[in-house]
Amino acid sequence: MRSPAEKWRLILGRYADRQMGQVLSGQDARRDAALDFLYGREYGARGIEGHPDQMRAIDWLSEAETLFPAPVFEHLRAEGLSRYNLTELLSDATPWESLPASPGLLRALLSAQGRANPALRAQLRRIAEWVVAELTAKLRAVLLQSLSGRRNRRARSPMAASANFDAARTIRANLSHWDPERAALVIERLRFFARQKRHLDWTVVLCVDQSGSMTDSLIFSALMAAVLAGLPGVRVKMVLFDTRVVDVTDQLDDPLELLLSVQLGGGTDIAKAMTYCEGLVQSPSRTVLALVSDFCEGGSPRAMLASVARMAEARVRLIGIAALDDTGKAAYDRDMGASLAEMGMEVAALTPALFADWLAGVVG
Repeated sequence: MRSPAEKWRLILGRYADRQMGQVLSGQDARRDAALDFLYGREYGARGIEGHPDQMRAIDWLSEAETLFPAPVFEHLRAEGLSRYNLTELLSDATPWESLPASPGLLRALLSAQGRANPALRAQLRRIAEWVVAELTAKLRAVLLQSLSGRRNRRARSPMAASANFDAARTIRANLSHWDPERAALVIERLRFFARQKRHLDWTVVLCVDQSGSMTDSLIFSALMAAVLAGLPGVRVKMVLFDTRVVDVTDQLDDPLELLLSVQLGGGTDIAKAMTYCEGLVQSPSRTVLALVSDFCEGGSPRAMLASVARMAEARVRLIGIAALDDTGKAAYDRDMGASLAEMGMEVAALTPALFADWLAGVVG
């Protein structure tokens, strides 16, 4: 647990060392260095000599993402690009190329796109395309693992896979090979369950909040929609909303272009979005609707809950996802989440893998 003195030391910066006598160590020392890299520029603007920067801007970006909660990192990144104009990030694509593909890198690339000169913008887009391809490939593997099928206990396959090992039939097939001297069954022939492909005949509607706090969830939603749209027998519809509702279903084949077109921020009218999505439902019992939002309703809570209740009664499978990211943790309106659950919507903060498992359980 961090002491009040340590908290104040992080807030006040390195020039408070002498007065407070507080020495930071470990993760807090790294946080202090990351904050000083950015806000120490204020001292230079006031004619106060500061410590020379000990890291590249791109290294600072990567370090800050690991040290601070997502909302804090988003604020620091925005400050670095807009307020402090970290020229290294906006003048050369080389530093970006040294970072591994990650949602954080994609967030930063999307933010830098609008501030970079035209020549650099094209290079950043090329890197962003690579990041999207890498993230999509990983997500596709996760989804296919969950959605590939359940075990068919009638059909048999010679393919050896421990997950499909049929112990009962293996024993029956080898009973003639009992060795009485060793009191052991000699296994000569293994038996395995074949995999039965699911016939996925479902509509998946992703209704995604595009407010600033949902950036990671928006990225994963766009990638997930692109992967799901490529599966046979699955129709995917995607709707983005703030106080407006935008149907982006026709852009699912290019998730990067979709993300570049998003205007983050603004208010939140979940009721309007849910009412629109309700109109997209044609076969309720074969429809999944995922609301990706922090549930902080700026519109009509009564209208939102009424829409959820109608769809639940019609047997639409409903899930409210407070966060769709690598952590599966989120800050959200828990009272509204409880109200949505009472209306028939499952509510959770999920990683993509957990959402894939949930979806597999529904369509299976």
